[in-house]
Amino acid sequence: MKKAVFKALSLFIILTFIIIPLTAKKKPAEVLLKGLDRFINEMMAEWNVSGLAISVVQDGRLVYSQGFGLRDVDKGLPVTPQTLFAIGSCSKAFTAATMGILVDEGKLEWDKPLKEYLPTFSLKDDFAAERMTPRDLVCHRSGLPRHDAVWYNSTATRQELFERLRHLEPSKDFRTTYQYQNLMFVTAGYMVEQITGTSWERFVRNRIFMPLGMSNSNFSVNDSQKAPDFALPYMEKDDKVIEIPFRNIDTIGPAGSINSSVTDMSSWLLLNLSKGKIGDQQIISESSLKEIHSPQMISSQSYKYDESFYSMYGMGWGITSYRGHLMLSHGGGIDGFTARVALLPRDSIGMVILTNLDGSPLPSIIAYNVADRLLGFDQVDWNSRIREEVEEGKKEAEKAEKEKDKDRKPNTKPSHPLEDYSGDYEHPGYGVISVEKKGDNLQAEYNSIPYTVTHYHYDVFDFIYEKFDRTFKVSFLTDLKGNIGSLSIQLEPAVGPAVFTRLPEKAMMDRSFLEKFVGEYLIGEATATVFVKGENTLFISVPGQPEYELVPYRGTTFNFKMLAGYSIEFILDESGEVTEAKVTQPNGVFTATKKK
Repeated sequence: MKKAVFKALSLFIILTFIIIPLTAKKKPAEVLLKGLDRFINEMMAEWNVSGLAISVVQDGRLVYSQGFGLRDVDKGLPVTPQTLFAIGSCSKAFTAATMGILVDEGKLEWDKPLKEYLPTFSLKDDFAAERMTPRDLVCHRSGLPRHDAVWYNSTATRQELFERLRHLEPSKDFRTTYQYQNLMFVTAGYMVEQITGTSWERFVRNRIFMPLGMSNSNFSVNDSQKAPDFALPYMEKDDKVIEIPFRNIDTIGPAGSINSSVTDMSSWLLLNLSKGKIGDQQIISESSLKEIHSPQMISSQSYKYDESFYSMYGMGWGITSYRGHLMLSHGGGIDGFTARVALLPRDSIGMVILTNLDGSPLPSIIAYNVADRLLGFDQVDWNSRIREEVEEGKKEAEKAEKEKDKDRKPNTKPSHPLEDYSGDYEHPGYGVISVEKKGDNLQAEYNSIPYTVTHYHYDVFDFIYEKFDRTFKVSFLTDLKGNIGSLSIQLEPAVGPAVFTRLPEKAMMDRSFLEKFVGEYLIGEATATVFVKGENTLFISVPGQPEYELVPYRGTTFNFKMLAGYSIEFILDESGEVTEAKVTQPNGVFTATKKK
């Protein structure tokens, strides 16, 4: 009898503690997300975020979608789930998806040499250029650091940015180190264009946006501002939130120009959680999406909190573990906007959080909180953790600010009058910096951004971008003739300063200006011939020697290209006619008389 009672009791325990929990129903998302509204409002107030929108999907359906705060503070316009925000680098996953679609169609292979698709692709590192593959483009292992000054606010075309890559310094060996790199994603989009014969934007719209019903999404802040429901960009400055201008980044679209709403982005979440399929339509194959979602590169070899794990990067997605659950995510930030997209693929959970405040950590705080709620865990106080990190960052910045002038030499002055520093200076990768004397001071412009210029010491000046409180130290360098011939500026912290060479006056490039020097010049017993070749290039030839290109220097002086220490100055009479030329060589100066 006792044995029978014991067996019955044992069976009851098994049913109670094992079988019943296994068959218990999961709480609905609506129950688990109860109180999220209040949490978001509290966090927005703490972090001074004007507007925010969020959508959450689970088990193939939209379970939460709401707008908070204001998309336009002055007009008091509210954020809705349809409000357009810039999603910044969350666009990168779309570029990876376009490549996956081309792989499905047999038009692209992840691991073929990139030169098979872009024959003119070139880098300073020839080894990397020859071995670079489409896969390498989208997992941040090219060897190049960010070099964001190349594209930020630049008017250069996508092709021009592609052609500038060969002039940019690498900081690591190819495939050895994770270094976030926007220009490689631009190259990936440019490759998609070359393969398909259409723009990256049109391909994304036709192959992803339209099938997913993302009809409000676009690729330019110019288009966003024509929409009926869009958020204005804001930033925090001097403890105040201020409206700032939209930043157009159309040229680097494949790296970050998409603008979308949480309503549209919820369809993107569902696509990534349903193995590339929406309804009965397979947008991208399961195998290609799996490859995109798979680790390609270790991005962090340490982790700070026990809830997370080492970070990796797939193709357009960051990959880690959150509290034992696989998490894919990506942040996005461009002037006035911060975004976060996160997936928990094995739990069929996805979320997108969009805000209209520059550099805000709030999307990440909310993403972790939503994950905690839907996974059924106690909520980690990510707000306090990130607040502490932000405060530590401020202290480090304050310390750096105090020490920035420790090497400054007082009571010095420039070696030349300020007007001598005026001119255009060019770097083949970074473009042109213009310096001009206005009144008693210098002003500068780079990529259409104005800089206030103040003297620091000797021939070093501060270039100050006042809107974002950024300062660059610029060193002007003299050439062998004692003139200001170049400037040096640290635009990329991971490599040495970039040297911009002074350009000649624009008049020296006009054919009408060059033609006055054309003719024959008698130097000793030899006759040298000066002539124009092409549209506006001056050459000189001497019997028995090769032709030499003459590079405009200043005034009527030209340097011999590829011949150091050689130059020629054309001498004009009072009527402006050339009478002779002074040829400078390492062994002296020689006079050449122009034949009439």
